[in-house]
Amino acid sequence: MSSSAPSLNRIRVGSAPDSWGVWFPDDPRQVPWRRFLDEVAEAGYEWIELGPYGYLPSDPAVLSEETARRGLKVSAGTVFTGLHRGPAVWEETWAHVADIAALTRAMGAEHLVVIPSFWRDDRTGDVLEDSTLTPAQWRDLTTQTERLGREVRERYGLRIVVHPHADTHIDGEENVSRFLDATDPGLVSLCLDTGHYAYCGGDSLELFKTYGERIGYLHLKQVDPEILAGVVADGVPFGQAVAGGVMCEPPSGVPALEPVLSAAQALGVELFAIVEQDMYPCPPDKPFPIARRTRRFLRSCGA
Repeated sequence: MSSSAPSLNRIRVGSAPDSWGVWFPDDPRQVPWRRFLDEVAEAGYEWIELGPYGYLPSDPAVLSEETARRGLKVSAGTVFTGLHRGPAVWEETWAHVADIAALTRAMGAEHLVVIPSFWRDDRTGDVLEDSTLTPAQWRDLTTQTERLGREVRERYGLRIVVHPHADTHIDGEENVSRFLDATDPGLVSLCLDTGHYAYCGGDSLELFKTYGERIGYLHLKQVDPEILAGVVADGVPFGQAVAGGVMCEPPSGVPALEPVLSAAQALGVELFAIVEQDMYPCPPDKPFPIARRTRRFLRSCGA
């Protein structure tokens, strides 16, 4: 840490399989899980997320041994949900959530990142449903998310953090505000992904001012504003935009991460800040040097 950098002593920095181009449990275009663990530790990170369930070993004994011997700890698991579809999808949702929540808890983590379902397929770009929810779907989304928060807390002792995401119904400022206003702060917190929020036109610093108490977790990410302008103008699907390099290496993009980290520190709570640079698909030798440089950059910011 440089002597001029502020001390961000409440921020716990980590990375995730996403920063190694991992989007799926099993895909020949992704690096093997052992290589990810080796490289994330060598790059200087202490905390990791589980990534897509089934990519890392799902046996807690195996995963505990593999992470411990590399000096790694797990900050969160991730689940994908379509709760706007109402109570009819609850059983199916819970079957997906339960295994991941159990592994997350077994690894000592306390957070479950909840990603809403995509209205446009992230692989093919096909439109799957309307990009705008009806009032009834909004009610289902918010009430079922509260139910998820309650069940996950009661059964697994975990806190859900909902992740606004491109090409989902919880994306930019308007929909994030609507979602937060309609959900119980005691049950539902936010995972602010700085890159996704910027991608969808949001201002992370403004969100800290208006809903700071709801931000329970951070994903550190930047977008390339020039590439993003083309994405927005042409209505490019998210997966295609990522393949085109819209998510870029810090500190070359937006938003600037130093003020975001300062705002996070000012909340006065312990907060994970997990680096995610969407790169699926990418050459296997590309992620490690970027991860190491990004860790060095975050140290220069005081994190």
